[in-house]
Amino acid sequence: MTLPDSKLTFTADRELFASGSARVADRAAEFLQRIDQYSDLNAFISVSEHAFGSLASDSDERYTSGLQRPLEGLAIALKDNISFKGLRLTCASRILETFEPVFNATVVERLLNSGALIIGKTNMDEFAMGSSSEHSYFGPVKNPLDPQRVPGGSSGGSAVAVAARMCHVALGSDTGGSVRQPAAFCGVVGFKPSYGRISRYGLVAFASSLDQIGIFARSVDDAALVFDVIKGHDPMDSTSVATDTRQSTTQRKGYRVGFLSDEFIDGCDESVRSAYALFREHLISRGAEVSDVSLPNKQTWIPTYFILATAEASSNLARYDGVRYGVRADDTSSDMITATRTAGFGKEVQRRIMLGTYVLSSGYYDAYYKKAQQTRRLIAEAYAEVFNKVDFIAMPTAPTTAFQRGEITDPVQMWLSDLYTVSANIAGIPAISLPFGTDSSGLPIGMQLQGAMFSDEDLLQFSGKLISA
Repeated sequence: MTLPDSKLTFTADRELFASGSARVADRAAEFLQRIDQYSDLNAFISVSEHAFGSLASDSDERYTSGLQRPLEGLAIALKDNISFKGLRLTCASRILETFEPVFNATVVERLLNSGALIIGKTNMDEFAMGSSSEHSYFGPVKNPLDPQRVPGGSSGGSAVAVAARMCHVALGSDTGGSVRQPAAFCGVVGFKPSYGRISRYGLVAFASSLDQIGIFARSVDDAALVFDVIKGHDPMDSTSVATDTRQSTTQRKGYRVGFLSDEFIDGCDESVRSAYALFREHLISRGAEVSDVSLPNKQTWIPTYFILATAEASSNLARYDGVRYGVRADDTSSDMITATRTAGFGKEVQRRIMLGTYVLSSGYYDAYYKKAQQTRRLIAEAYAEVFNKVDFIAMPTAPTTAFQRGEITDPVQMWLSDLYTVSANIAGIPAISLPFGTDSSGLPIGMQLQGAMFSDEDLLQFSGKLISA
């Protein structure tokens, strides 16, 4: 398919709605029509068609009366690991296939109170474990630019929904790059905030110290608008922090950006390497002060991440046992829990639970988990030292562009797709993927900017300047 004009954003639509040049209800109908037209991309698990259309008409009335709220008429999709009372919550897993939540996530409450319209729940890698959106009980998600290729993962459905103009904006979760990598593969903006800036209450946990809700959009301005609404402290999430009173579009000058050595991007496709060099020139042309920096211990990023993430996943997913909720295996023996988890979890989830249980087990805890926590501190300290010299660090989002479905079968090779994204989650810092050029096949390339802890507003403001017309 040919993707729609990237300038068709909520920021532009909001002006049309306010002036009466366009109606929210008409735009909503267009989005629903596109979801149906491109259903073969498998981007959605559930669609809230009736409620979505009814609320769109309410938004039109608010615009007519001059009572519109900050996100009035914004059509937004939710990754299917975020709780929304109106639709089932599956995490793309058989074990939660029929589960219906009884409360809204904090981000959902804030979106609804600001006038946003929730269009549906998007497909994903099961329990957010994957880099290709191939590991879903409901079938793989397809890249809208080439359906034979993956859209990235684990938030592939959200990326596709935005790229294929099935909604204005979508939320995903980013544990090790699951917003930024699919954003790069689908040619949209993907923003992961600092740890604690967006409440995780109502987000199904994968790895609690790494998870963050992130934002997909076709412009940085749209991402910033949503971030300013959903950010901030939440008494239901003890890890959340007080909001910055600045708006993410506040102007500032004189940013310093660090670039890494050619050795650092060894292993990237040639098209990605070339785009990285061009990105440097682009930043200079936009007034950035560019310098060379070094991030040590790159080789520790992937093993550190996967030890920590799988250990936490092993603990978090222990609750899915068929006793209290979710699917229960038809097994009356004493092995009902084992039968339920074997039948309910896919192979990738089982693999990560087993690995996590192993690194937490007696005799291996010190050798793996404890050492990974120590390495995590070293990674965070290395970032802090670099951010004493520059405001942001630039690097590729992913080492390749979107690969063919079924092309990567080795789990370790798949994990390496997250090489340039996991470190931001380990350190808890904000990061954003920006579309920047294409490869020889016309597939999008993503360039990433990472900022110091809690520099989210500065990162969004600078990023908007970089890709504005």
